Amino acid sequence: MPLLSVIVPARDEALALPQLLADLAPLRTAGAELILVDGGSQDATCDLARERVDRLLRSAPGRALQMNAGAAVARGDYLWFVHADTRIDTAAIRDLLDVLSQRPLWGRFDVRLSGDGLALRLIGTMISLRSRLTGVASGDQGIFVAREAFERLGGYADIPLMEDLDLSRRLKRLARPRCLHTALLTSSRRWERHGIWRTVLLMWRLRLAYYCGVSPHQLARAYHRGSRP
Repeated sequence: MPLLSVIVPARDEALALPQLLADLAPLRTAGAELILVDGGSQDATCDLARERVDRLLRSAPGRALQMNAGAAVARGDYLWFVHADTRIDTAAIRDLLDVLSQRPLWGRFDVRLSGDGLALRLIGTMISLRSRLTGVASGDQGIFVAREAFERLGGYADIPLMEDLDLSRRLKRLARPRCLHTALLTSSRRWERHGIWRTVLLMWRLRLAYYCGVSPHQLARAYHRGSRP
């Protein structure tokens, strides 16, 4: 099996992080490297992670910066980027190890949103279907990539939003992703806090603007304005 490095960007994730680290503990026991990159947490994130990861790094805030910082010190043949509010079951780990033995260039999982209700289940299904059709993945889908390909492309672009779409679009020029049907469970807190359909419409608007060439810096400002309750 190729060596796997799991890279988790986090900022003020003391509530969610312990669950993710518990999910990843068997993978770490099996030899995977676990790296947490903190982006300036003011809570107990670092204290909770210190004894449960192989490397604890500190970085300026920003997922792209944090994930690049983790990748720079990772030893793995493959890099797996996992958001701190994600839950991972044993089926997902098993399927990941199985696909990595086939040496893909890159890939991602399906996604399911936490929380109850038909709307949230539908959103998760549509995200997975859209990704399968377009070959473009979001960060919530747990992008995994061969280190060689990641380094060849220069890693994540230093942008405050859409860094996951930018990377996957560049990777897609090299190869289509391996799309795993196993779903990662991601927090629905953003949708529930700001309104499900309001958040959906905001994300559609931002994606359309991104594909039309609007600067990610402008999109980040619009995102934070639109996310205010």
